[in-house]
Amino acid sequence: MKQIIITTENYIRAAVLEEGRLLEVLEDEPKEERLAGNIYKGKVINIVPGIQAAFIDIGLKKNAFLYVGDVQKPGEEEDGKALVSAHIENLLKEGQEVVVQISREPVGGKGARVTTRLSLPGRYAVLLPGNKSYLGISREITEEQERARLLELGAMYKPAEAGLIIRTLAEGVEEPEFRADVARLQAMQEKLKQKISNPTLTGLVYSNNDLLARLLRETIDERVEKIIIDDGEMAELLRVRLREIKSPVATRVWTDLKGDLFERYNVNYEIRKALLPKVPLESGGYLVIEQTEALHVVDVNSGKYIGKNSLQDTLLHLNLEAAEEIARQIKLRNLSGMIILDFIDLEKKEDWEELLAGLKKFFLRYRVKGKVMGITNLGLVEVTRKKEGQTLKARYTEYCPHCGGKGWLERTQ
Repeated sequence: MKQIIITTENYIRAAVLEEGRLLEVLEDEPKEERLAGNIYKGKVINIVPGIQAAFIDIGLKKNAFLYVGDVQKPGEEEDGKALVSAHIENLLKEGQEVVVQISREPVGGKGARVTTRLSLPGRYAVLLPGNKSYLGISREITEEQERARLLELGAMYKPAEAGLIIRTLAEGVEEPEFRADVARLQAMQEKLKQKISNPTLTGLVYSNNDLLARLLRETIDERVEKIIIDDGEMAELLRVRLREIKSPVATRVWTDLKGDLFERYNVNYEIRKALLPKVPLESGGYLVIEQTEALHVVDVNSGKYIGKNSLQDTLLHLNLEAAEEIARQIKLRNLSGMIILDFIDLEKKEDWEELLAGLKKFFLRYRVKGKVMGITNLGLVEVTRKKEGQTLKARYTEYCPHCGGKGWLERTQ
């Protein structure tokens, strides 16, 4: 069972629960906090041939970083492949106006990474202005007949002036809903073109990061059995927007005005638990999750778990249980970048293969947009995940002036 709890207390937040367990916390963050996907009209400040990159002033504190491979090049192949012979100094000039989209959030002292290959996400499709002939489909749609049906729909409604990617949520959707979604994206593209053509407008020209838009685009699907909101007007707005896309969830939106929803549904308690490094497993084992400047580390420990069969069966069972919880924790804590998983060592190659296959399956179940890179020579599993917004820790904790961020206080004697 999937539920969404939305509260407007102080600011808008949404908690996604699956089988009663917290999976994700989304917030209507200030625009300066969630930047990925935003489109800006900026100016090239300087070009650095030595690293084949340019730095773009888009109105943020730090100039954005534009790598040569992220520049849409004149005469570039329509499939989006970069031309190897292209050099940044031949593509851009200092002082030139350029339209870019943030592909990676600013991190620490580094500015945002941007691209000139723009994309406009909808519920069922993503529009690619400037990539006219491209038509793609999500790899998560595996049934061949459905893929063929959706590609036929995509070819029918793809605009001549833009490419199209068919998203996972399009699986099973009827033609009118798909057509309407593409039409909304085309209207969005026209508004964007008008803004860009305005010679006096610079800085932010497009953002689609408000919470309801993100919920409709990424989270609400037919598996949602109930949405509970503590604001009647917002509940009705959500019903209207769900009816527009003919979602059956429109009849599952409830208003609850009886008090703090996050307290009553134990969301605040689950958030506090998710800020702790230690995560208990039902079997008696546990995870330890730590964050460094460069990466996140997850250590799997057997704890009190002793199993019932052979040692290797015991370890494989514990590791699979840990893999399922790791996928949920990555989603819940919004971990990104490089993530190193230290499972309990397995002797058999087939056990490792079963574990990695299970980890990938759990990632798909929780829609963790991560990639399992494989096992290192030291027996560690590498995972990478694109940064999207702040981690749960960054949103709900602050730097401790007493311990200097160590989490430990010095002894007084």
